[in-house]
Formats: sequence, C-alpha cells, structure tokens
Amino acid sequence: MDFQLSDDIKFLKQGIRQFIDSEVDPLAGIIEERDEIPERVMSMSKEMGLFGLSIPEEYGGIGIGMVGKCAIYEEIGRTHNGYTTVIGAHTGIGTVGIVEMGSDEQKQKYLPPMASGERIGAFALTEPSAGSHASNLKTTAVRKGDKFILNGSKHYITNAPIADVFTVMAVTDPSKGAKGITSFIVEKDYPGFTVGKKEKKMGLKGSHSAEVFFEDCEIPVENVLGQEGQGYVNALKILANGRAGLAARNLGSCDKLLEMSIKHAHQRIQFDKPIFEQQIIQHYLAEMALDVETLRSMTYRVAWMVDQEMKVIKEAAMLKLLGSEIYNRVADMAVQIHGGIGYIAEFPIERYYRDARITKIYEGTSEIQKNIIASQLHLEYK
Repeated sequence: MDFQLSDDIKFLKQGIRQFIDSEVDPLAGIIEERDEIPERVMSMSKEMGLFGLSIPEEYGGIGIGMVGKCAIYEEIGRTHNGYTTVIGAHTGIGTVGIVEMGSDEQKQKYLPPMASGERIGAFALTEPSAGSHASNLKTTAVRKGDKFILNGSKHYITNAPIADVFTVMAVTDPSKGAKGITSFIVEKDYPGFTVGKKEKKMGLKGSHSAEVFFEDCEIPVENVLGQEGQGYVNALKILANGRAGLAARNLGSCDKLLEMSIKHAHQRIQFDKPIFEQQIIQHYLAEMALDVETLRSMTYRVAWMVDQEMKVIKEAAMLKLLGSEIYNRVADMAVQIHGGIGYIAEFPIERYYRDARITKIYEGTSEIQKNIIASQLHLEYK
C-alpha cells in the first residue's frame, strides 16, 4: 500500500489549508451565530473546485482518487463542521451515485453543473420508518408510461433546503423486499416534489436538513439511476464510498482539536507552571495523538482500497465506527483539557463537542456499523 500523495495533491492540499485558515475559520463564529454559510465563502469554495472533488475532469470536476479526496477532506474537516458537511454531503453521497452508476446521458446532464457548484446534490434514503432499517422503505414509485410516479416522504435530508438534484430511493416492487427498491435522480423543480421546513439541530449550524415530500411526483424513466431493483445495493455502495470521506473529515477535526489542546496546555498556567507539565494532561494529549494517528492510518488504508476497486464493505463500516468514536473521544478530552472555557459557546471547543455527536448517527449509526462488520465476518468465516 502506498499512501504517498502526488505533488499536485500536495499543492492542492496546501492551498485548501490556506483557504480554510484565512477565509473560512475566521468566520466560524458568524456561521454558528447566523446558522448560515456566508455567500462569499460558498462562492470561493466553488471557484476553488471543492464542489467537484468526486467528479471526473471530463465533467468539470477535479478528478482525483479517494486518497486524494481524503487529503482534501482532512483539511476541510479542520474548520466549522457545518461548512464541512455542506461540502461533504454534496461531494460524497450527493454526487457519488451519479458518478458511479449514472448513464452517459445522466452524467453529461448533471455532473458539470454539480462540479461547479451551480447545482447542489443531496441523498434521500432515510424515512420515519426506515432509518437504520434502510430496506423498510415506504416511498413508492409506480411506472406509468414513460414516467414513474413517486409518493412518500424522506426526512433528515442533508442539503435539502439548498439542493437541486436528489438521489432518491423508492420501492418499485413491494413483493421483492430489498430487491424491489430503485434509485432515481429527482430535480427540485419536478411537480409534486416539495421541501419541508429546516430542522433545528443541536449542532452543524449552517448545514441544513429537512423533510422532503413526493405527492404524485412525476419522474422521467430516463432518470432511473442504475438498474431497476438495484436501489438498495446502490445505496449501500454510495454509503460505503462516502464513509472514507466522512472519516477523513473527522480526522481533520480531531487534528485541529489536538493542535488547540496542545497550544492551550502550554499557555494555561496553574500552580505556577503550564498545565502541559501536569502528567494527567500529558496523558490526555498522548491518548488524543494516538487516536488521531490510528484514525489517519485506517482512513488512508480504506481510501487506498477504494482506489484499487477492492471490496470495502467491512472496512468502510469499521472506519465509520472508528472515526465517529475517536472524534467524540478526542472532543471530550479537549473539553476536559480546556476546562471552563471548553464549555463556553464563544470558544470553538464547545462547538466541536456538539458537532461530533452526530457522527455516531448519520450515514449509518455506530450500532449499524457493528451489524455490518459482524455480517461480513460471518460471510468470511462460515
């Protein structure tokens, strides 16, 4: 395995770091207070090509592999997680399905404007009765002539209020269970499709999610994504692919938390000396550093496997589980090291602590990841 980055990726990574440090991070407090990403930041992100990370060059994207994407995601993860999620949801689960399973016509139509950020992507799988039980979908799609008629709803859909293109899973043959689910590309302007109100969340300010509704929503037959009846398999592939990217973003946040904690430990004086000299603080920092390097190693290993087109169902689930557990653990230790100011909203540690919590839930809960790992172990060793 070779995780070495090309000179082009190193150069891009350096540029992204400068952009994050100089343009995005100084506005983190404003994003948190106003619950929105400043338009200037969004525009600059589009100009830098961040919305085209997953899209091949022939369609206007950057055209880099998973190892390269994780290098960029790691840098993006160092700043406000709401901003990170807007980018990540678009370039990950919002885009990957069309890149990997779309027809030539679908790619030509949708990918160029998605690469430029002109059109934002979202992924609509979760329903009130089908969260962790993703195959228990109630949204239906019935074919009538050259169209499918969608009825149902989805909730907790990241980017829904700003998205233009949705990858939607719906039941086309109820008698076949998971094999009767089909993927569709749905545009926000299709008649019968509406987006509900923004959901108020504990964290991820600036990244908005909402419920979406389909009421006799007409979808052209040519907007079936992949093969009819392969929607559940498609969803698993999209989610598995996205888990390396999510872990890389978690890695960036953990690295920033470690960096801030080391700096604070050197500056904070207690009992006439920096708290860095207290053994318990040294132990916290050592544990945080170990977690960061463990997550880094597994993130790039799984990213490399994706680039080699290897099966990564088990490894991606392990990485999702590890990344969320480590992020939450590192954030907790960072709060403890910072003491009182780690609990005050005007300082960033408290924000990271809240934002970390969702990583155990979205894109597959920690419990579901354990189920996936166990099921793959069963297949390997039975």
